[in-house]
Amino acid sequence: MTESYPSLPSPATAPAPTRRTALRAAGGGALLLGMGLAGCRSAVSGTGSASKGGAGKPRRGGTLDFAVDTDFTPSLLFAQSRQSFQQRLLYNTLTRYDDRLTPHPELATSWEYPADGRSITLELRTGVTFHDGRPFTADDVIFAVQNLQNPARAAQLRATAAAVTGFEKRGDHELTLKLAHRVNNLFDLFEFMIIADRNAVEDAVKGTRLNGTGPFKLAKWSPGTGLSLTRNDAYWQPDRPYLDAVEFRVVSQGDAIVSSLRTGQTHLTYQVPGRNLASIAHDPGLTVTEYATGAGAIYLGVNTTVAPLDDKTVRQALAHAVDRDRILKQSLGGYGLASAAPWPKSSPAYTEARRTHYPHDPAKARELLKSAGHSRLKLPLLHISLPGDTAVAESLQYDLKQAGVDVTLQPTDPATAQKKLISQTMPALWTMSHGFAQVQPATLAVSAYPFNEAKNTSKFHSAEYTRVVREAWTSPATGAAAGRLRGAVSDILLDEAFIIDLVIAGNVQTASKKLHGVTLNKFSYLNLDDAYLDA
Repeated sequence: MTESYPSLPSPATAPAPTRRTALRAAGGGALLLGMGLAGCRSAVSGTGSASKGGAGKPRRGGTLDFAVDTDFTPSLLFAQSRQSFQQRLLYNTLTRYDDRLTPHPELATSWEYPADGRSITLELRTGVTFHDGRPFTADDVIFAVQNLQNPARAAQLRATAAAVTGFEKRGDHELTLKLAHRVNNLFDLFEFMIIADRNAVEDAVKGTRLNGTGPFKLAKWSPGTGLSLTRNDAYWQPDRPYLDAVEFRVVSQGDAIVSSLRTGQTHLTYQVPGRNLASIAHDPGLTVTEYATGAGAIYLGVNTTVAPLDDKTVRQALAHAVDRDRILKQSLGGYGLASAAPWPKSSPAYTEARRTHYPHDPAKARELLKSAGHSRLKLPLLHISLPGDTAVAESLQYDLKQAGVDVTLQPTDPATAQKKLISQTMPALWTMSHGFAQVQPATLAVSAYPFNEAKNTSKFHSAEYTRVVREAWTSPATGAAAGRLRGAVSDILLDEAFIIDLVIAGNVQTASKKLHGVTLNKFSYLNLDDAYLDA
């Protein structure tokens, strides 16, 4: 049996189910951690500030000013990180999910995917050119897969790319990928994998030349300041984009981001401090919207090679020590879901029992530490040196102290923290955000650096974990067996507690009411094909 997918509407007009939760006036807190991995949908608020269609007929022209708290890092171009918003503006992907994880066409217009999962044949879009005028062909898809297979690239979905063992071209716009075995997250790869120019990849990872097929072209990268993008007049979608330019402006302080929104210097951001969200909701020129299908999760990471953290009883003590509800309220302004498991409610792996597996219980934490032979511990805790991350770290410091664990905070800049994560050089404890729980559940443990069964930042290894993860990854994604395997992976994660999840975070979008038509894909790649600004 072969599943055949016909050509569907272009991703700019394809139906995208929307999800929204109302603004909650929860006080306290700091900046939303920005790694974010939201689903493919338009943000819809009460006033439609960034919704598709907005106030009326789209207006052509104008420059969108977008505030980010982290500068572009070229060496992480092929990885998912907190600075991936620009990916879809410069580059396209093969397909694009809706909220139900149904893929829609982008550079692949249709596909045939046999039931055995050992191959997939893609029909590729014709008439597409890179920014320098070179035509897009099947060779560019081959290169994109091989590029992610390259261990020199920092890329989380390498295991899925590595399952592709052969290519068969039939002309420039039909390509068959041969797989060594079934993987049930192939379309995660297609949504994640940007199609970069094979002739300019080394320039791309230096930040000097970002040659893609996307709606905007790189005009300038000013390290520490941001990216300047201009309209691609030869974009393959007719009459798109509407905007003339996009300016990424690095604004590292949360209060400065809020000020820039209120004065009109910024039209869009996902990094307003949680403590400010309630007040912004009453600003007549702004709207606040949450992407509720899980942008990622804030977690406490544990280096299992550092004694006594090599004892899972100690790790379980830490998991009971943290007050997830307080972190949610104070650090995220109430946006998100306190959870001991990594899964958002939209995931087929989600269960309420696993979400509440580690209730806040300092007495239980002290009891577990005592049973492991410890009354007090002293450990370092690395965190990103931005306001929201610091607030989370300080909350953890307080909670752990109540359980008898004194931690010394180690503030670290975002780029260095990401490199330490990838290179497995973290100290005993660290706190960051992870993604990849909002797509196919199997992707988390084969692709996300903190969870990777083959090589993870915690340096945790288990033959049973590897067996269950790989079986879950190579089996069909639906059915009773799939549910049992997802449960087995979740139970190992909770029992071993080498990654201690705290809060499932949704991207919280703050936008000018003048802005319409903004969407994000499942990896928080910003899509501005249909975006426009009122006069």
